Amino acid sequence: MDIELAALSELRATPSGTIRITSTEYAAESILMPALTRILPKYPDIKVEVIFDYGLTNIVAQQYDAGIRPGEMVAKDMIAVRIGPDLRMAVVGSPSYFELRKKPRTPQDLTNHNCINLRLPTHGGSLYAWEFEKGGRDLHVRVEGQLVFNGADALLKASLKGLGLAYLTEAHVQRYLASGQLIRVLSDWCPPFSGYHLYYPSRRQPSPAFSVLVEALRYRRM
Repeated sequence: MDIELAALSELRATPSGTIRITSTEYAAESILMPALTRILPKYPDIKVEVIFDYGLTNIVAQQYDAGIRPGEMVAKDMIAVRIGPDLRMAVVGSPSYFELRKKPRTPQDLTNHNCINLRLPTHGGSLYAWEFEKGGRDLHVRVEGQLVFNGADALLKASLKGLGLAYLTEAHVQRYLASGQLIRVLSDWCPPFSGYHLYYPSRRQPSPAFSVLVEALRYRRM
């Protein structure tokens, strides 16, 4: 009987079950996937479902276990675990785009440019306002252009083809800036901000499987 009870206790302690997460595509690719690559082979009973979403999803109402967003977008009543370094935004365009247009020197100059918009699925499906800051001055610019997408990868591909300016995280476009495929503007208006966090309800009792994922994702400064 003691042996059977010990075996049952070990089974209950084995991380298992399905974890549902909402994330942006870039955060999932750059942060979540490397962590899953490390832990899933070790824990075959853990399953993870990832839903790509750029809105401020109510994870409780939508029955997600957790979400991944920049720290400044996480609600105050959530537990937030930092899973990445600070981020910076970048306004980018292709060399062919700038052959026909002057580079913007201030955010207000964007009104004269063909900007690629991101439509958020929440908040009435509104277009995302580009955010800038310099010398304590904050600006939210409603840009206009010929293209609107609901995902960052599409924005990136369109900007690479010279179809307009895109507003993306610096890390997302870094290799294209290094290769010269994209040119960055307004960098002095894009200061660092809090990086990606995994967030979940404070009243949630973490399962063994969820705890394993949290520890695998936890950001540790070098």
